[in-house]
Amino acid sequence: MKVSIIGGAGRVGSSAAYALQLGGIVSEILVSDIAEDAARGEALDLLHGGALLSDSRIEFGTIADAAKADIIIITAGHRRKPDESRLDLINRNVALFLSILEQLSSAGPSANAILLVVSNPVDILTHLANQHGGFQPSRIIGLGTLLDTSRFCSLIAEEIKVAPTQVNALILGEHGDSMVAIWSSATCNGLPLQKHPHLTQVAKNNLFERTKRSGAEMIRLKGGAGWAVGAAVATLAHAVVLDKKKILPVSSMLQGAYGFRDISMSVPTMIGSAGVCGHPEFELWPRELQALRNSANFLRETISKLTL
Repeated sequence: MKVSIIGGAGRVGSSAAYALQLGGIVSEILVSDIAEDAARGEALDLLHGGALLSDSRIEFGTIADAAKADIIIITAGHRRKPDESRLDLINRNVALFLSILEQLSSAGPSANAILLVVSNPVDILTHLANQHGGFQPSRIIGLGTLLDTSRFCSLIAEEIKVAPTQVNALILGEHGDSMVAIWSSATCNGLPLQKHPHLTQVAKNNLFERTKRSGAEMIRLKGGAGWAVGAAVATLAHAVVLDKKKILPVSSMLQGAYGFRDISMSVPTMIGSAGVCGHPEFELWPRELQALRNSANFLRETISKLTL
């Protein structure tokens, strides 16, 4: 299966390309970017490591070339400033995103292509892709809170001193300030974390706040996230390629799940070769569901202010 990355010369795009190459699952990775020399360089650098890593073919290409892929990943976008929320990026990124969608549409992507939106603000852009992208709604997936969820689990594991792969806990809602921590189903190797002796309410609050601040912290320390978001992109892409039917906290257009309609945000979502295969509904605490409603309302309010 061929995967293209639009914005592949940036920190996020190149990290995603490397994570996909390490996975050795996709047959071809195409790197595209407005900075053509940088994109050619990234593709060449990945190609040079191929003999040591995987047999995935590596290519450079234009957006028209990227449109021919089975999975089209958009990571292009302006960088977030240290004191800027993800939604503040909207005024600088919407025009760029819509321009990319227009170019993809003109190139005529396959009706079976999957569009993965990584650029921020991801929920807003996923919503716009459903309105303007020409892809089937089930084939448009935003990275959503998958990265936030990985951060959350890793920080919990560090706090209680266990292996990070043993922790399962979710962040849902907006990939931004109104995200919601789901403690009701949080477990460590299947055992509930709700009454773990090291997870006092203060500790839980601190862990969630650290998770929310992680994006800004990465910008302050190294200019932005890279490896972790690359791993999240590869996890999502592999779920599609291998038809895993894996439940992930990603953003897609909701039409009834958890009581939400005509909004894109993260809820538990089954991902397979057809893209979004469903939204399995699990019981949430009332306060968690209310927080999700608040998150949806915040996104709706933002969308209503867009000038397109």
